[in-house]
Amino acid sequence: MSQHVSNDRVTPLVLQKMKGNTKIVSLTAYTSSMASLVDPHVELIIVGDSVGMVAYGQASTLGVSLETMINHGAAVVRGANRACVIIDMPFGSYQESPQQAFRNASRVLSRTGAQGVKLEGGAEMLATTQFLVERGIPVMAHIGLTPQHVNRLGGFKAQARTAESTAQLRDVAVAFAQHGAFALLVEAISEPAAARITAAVNIPVIGIGASPACDGQVLVTEDILGLFSDYSPRFVKRYAELSPLISTACAQFAMEVRQGSFPTSAHCFTMLEQPME
Repeated sequence: MSQHVSNDRVTPLVLQKMKGNTKIVSLTAYTSSMASLVDPHVELIIVGDSVGMVAYGQASTLGVSLETMINHGAAVVRGANRACVIIDMPFGSYQESPQQAFRNASRVLSRTGAQGVKLEGGAEMLATTQFLVERGIPVMAHIGLTPQHVNRLGGFKAQARTAESTAQLRDVAVAFAQHGAFALLVEAISEPAAARITAAVNIPVIGIGASPACDGQVLVTEDILGLFSDYSPRFVKRYAELSPLISTACAQFAMEVRQGSFPTSAHCFTMLEQPME
């Protein structure tokens, strides 16, 4: 059950105050209906560009457009009454310059009503983060395994698994906090690296495939519900297996339609008056 005691919207500032006090619970959502289901149980909803893979069957997040993120982000905000909603900036919408990032991030916030945006990248994104924050746009930085850099990384591979790479990622994390990011998302990095980063920064660190020491955890909602059967990342824990239930329901519907047992008179409308002879 949710531990919320207030009907006020969770803001980035509220999340910052939770560091070291209360674990932050986060899930993804891409639709209004899913947002309304997860909203009572989480502090943070991330509208991820993973929508490209989850909803559109794409091989990576690289093909997701800004307009797609705006449409899904607006739907999620309409369905979430309390959680802080953060929207991913898609590939190519912010890397060119801080000015480009501001133009597009301001469009995202003004058209969706979300509370902030998430940017992927390392030190090259520090100036952009500061530029956005100084102009009123809350930024969550996404480091470690950054799916938008999948081609450069050579695939979806865990990061920060050596002492050197851990130290480098820690320095980047500290720099993001210094440049105004309100939170960090660390994905698919070694557990010791995630623990070190969490201890080193004064902003919340949300882990996905990271460490229980992080200030919070996020997973893709469709993953925890068992809506995918072909592939499940190592860091995912399934809390339900809905795929077989959905398949069974669809099969039952198809059988009844073909047999003529659905619909029955109980599912049909009657006339308000007797038909004329």
